[in-house]
Amino acid sequence: MPKSENQKLKLIYLMKILLDKTDEEHTLTVPDMIAELEKHEINAERKSIYDDIEALRHFGLDIALRRTKTTDYFVASRMFEMPELKLLADAVASSKFITEKKSGELIKKIESLASIYEAKQLQRQVYVMGRVKTMNEKIYYNVDTIHQAIAQNKQVAFKYFEYTIDKKKHYRHDGEKYYASPYALSWDDENYYMIAYYEKYSNISHFRVDKMENIEISEENRRELPDKKAFNLAEYSKKVFNMFSGDEEKIKLQFDNSLIGVVFDRFGKSVTIHKTDNNSFIIEVDAFTSPTLLGWIFGFGNKIKILSPVSLIEKLHQKANESLSQYERGE
Repeated sequence: MPKSENQKLKLIYLMKILLDKTDEEHTLTVPDMIAELEKHEINAERKSIYDDIEALRHFGLDIALRRTKTTDYFVASRMFEMPELKLLADAVASSKFITEKKSGELIKKIESLASIYEAKQLQRQVYVMGRVKTMNEKIYYNVDTIHQAIAQNKQVAFKYFEYTIDKKKHYRHDGEKYYASPYALSWDDENYYMIAYYEKYSNISHFRVDKMENIEISEENRRELPDKKAFNLAEYSKKVFNMFSGDEEKIKLQFDNSLIGVVFDRFGKSVTIHKTDNNSFIIEVDAFTSPTLLGWIFGFGNKIKILSPVSLIEKLHQKANESLSQYERGE
């Protein structure tokens, strides 16, 4: 029988067959492998399969052998274990900034890292339909461009938009381009943000990546940060609430003991804690006193108390009174 064009690819096809169709619960015998190769118009003899299996093992593929009534082979370990793949698939499915279409495409690619049988577990594991998702399909390219700009120490130019109540785009600055110096990307409150030095405000600003369009790398080098220090995203994230900036101040807060987990989640376990009594504790942190910080504090009611600065206490009073004024009863 004349050899087919695929004959030279025999070893590659055999590796794909083993990766796709075997795991600890599903195995193949040598005759099974010969039959699978025949589907690709590849002829193989039993002895050559043994040689190929040894070659693949030498290459690094973890092929295990199990003897029962027959001698069965399967891929025993892979680059990613199933719990890791489930974690990746769940993260992709639940990410608000990834569109529904792209979530499906990425999960399919994650499934290809498992056997066809294990891939079914990933399909049952995730639920994409019905989740609130971004509508901007270009976000992935935006992220890549921003990373390139940071690596090249360049500014980025882009248009920035918001959605109107009729679900149409409204471009800020009358559609004129923004120019900013990107320093980091942050995933916060289920959204992706570019953290950049914005010369117009002479300060750090945040831009939602899914609301950026026509993004380009500028020829201009990035502007230096005001303090000329390296940007530390971890430290900055502790100070910013939901990517709303404001004046940075040292604030002192008193918490009910039941909120210790909330404090660790927000400020990290390295935060210094001072016990006041059996029921509460105090922390001092640097934070941007933004409306979202006030909303965060207000949301916990009497379980958080602002001790200082006085200006923040006054802002909370003002915001509370503004909210209550909407519900005042008429005569």
